[in-house]
Amino acid sequence: MTQTTEAYKADQLELSARDPVWIRDAETLSNYCKQWAELPFIAVDTEFMRVDTFYPVPALIQVADEYHCYLIDPLSIDDMSAFAALLADVRVLKVLHAASEDLELFRHHYGVVPEPLLDTQVAAAFAGWGFSMGLQRILQHALDITLGKAHTRSDWLQRPLSDEQILYAALDVAYLPTIAIQLKRELEASGRYEWMLDECRMLGQASRDNDPGGLEYYRRFTQLNISSEVTLAGLRDLSAWRENLCRERNLCRPHVLRNEHLLKIIECWPQNLEQLNALGLLRRQNLKTDGAAIIAVLSQAEASAQQNPPEPINLPLHIYHSATLKRLKAIGRDVAKQQQIMPELLIRRRDLEKLINSKDDQGHFHLPETLSGWRKTLIGDQLLKALETQQDARETAC
Repeated sequence: MTQTTEAYKADQLELSARDPVWIRDAETLSNYCKQWAELPFIAVDTEFMRVDTFYPVPALIQVADEYHCYLIDPLSIDDMSAFAALLADVRVLKVLHAASEDLELFRHHYGVVPEPLLDTQVAAAFAGWGFSMGLQRILQHALDITLGKAHTRSDWLQRPLSDEQILYAALDVAYLPTIAIQLKRELEASGRYEWMLDECRMLGQASRDNDPGGLEYYRRFTQLNISSEVTLAGLRDLSAWRENLCRERNLCRPHVLRNEHLLKIIECWPQNLEQLNALGLLRRQNLKTDGAAIIAVLSQAEASAQQNPPEPINLPLHIYHSATLKRLKAIGRDVAKQQQIMPELLIRRRDLEKLINSKDDQGHFHLPETLSGWRKTLIGDQLLKALETQQDARETAC
């Protein structure tokens, strides 16, 4: 937001939301993207459908600039490259709210993650407004505006959209510019604006597909204590098979193979289609189309384990680490109090567990990505020092 932001007025954008500008062809979209590329920031939101699909299906993209609200219809535009280029343009800040699913949509369908990004939910937490606030709560807090939720679960793929849907969608971006400007001012005054941008950058990185082969999905089953490398390889490979099939067919995981069914198959380890069928987990059609592939994965697990030994699953912290975890949490609470920042924003249990589990063969601990960035100097280095001091004390005692 290096240019003036005085033109972004909530009342004017609210009025525009009642008669938004529709963009239904690539040429018009390209022309507007050229205009938006000259602005300090734009507000963006999406409406999508995700009932049975693996990926969200884009149904509508809303944009607010300094004067107007726009509705981009991705169902009628065959070339979204101009909009993708705008999302990637680092000169223009993109303002979204609770952006994680929007980021996934942009990444999958348009091959881009918006940068730089200001997520108003994240920014509100840094400003002390509240943690994980919905847009309705933010608007009530900052502007004393009540925004309804009536069309949250509408069919956004239908055409034409109803007048109520259109107004609801446009209002979702109409107030974001004013909210963003207010948050920016507060965060700059407290010295936390760059922290917030760093956090939003990490949010964007987290939305990238860092496991395109699906080979890491099995490590989410953190309640399983599997000592056999062959069994673990079978779990890894069957999970990866399902991930890739879901992407290929664009079906949600339960429509291919439910988690509980996947684990049952690993437990029973059927040797053939008859044994797989006897488990009663697959519908007849699924057994016909996928049964042979499932058996093949299991039959190749021993060779897979030898060729590519699976990494162990990080189990929940053993009770042995309870005192360490409690101590690190206390450090987090103290720093949060000193910095007047929400403890939930500063430090999370899963980050502490990753840190404790990061000990290498030389006895050194390593900060996870989520405790680097702005958190490193604020608390990360202090946590590392506490762990190393504790480690030295235990070695001395031994």
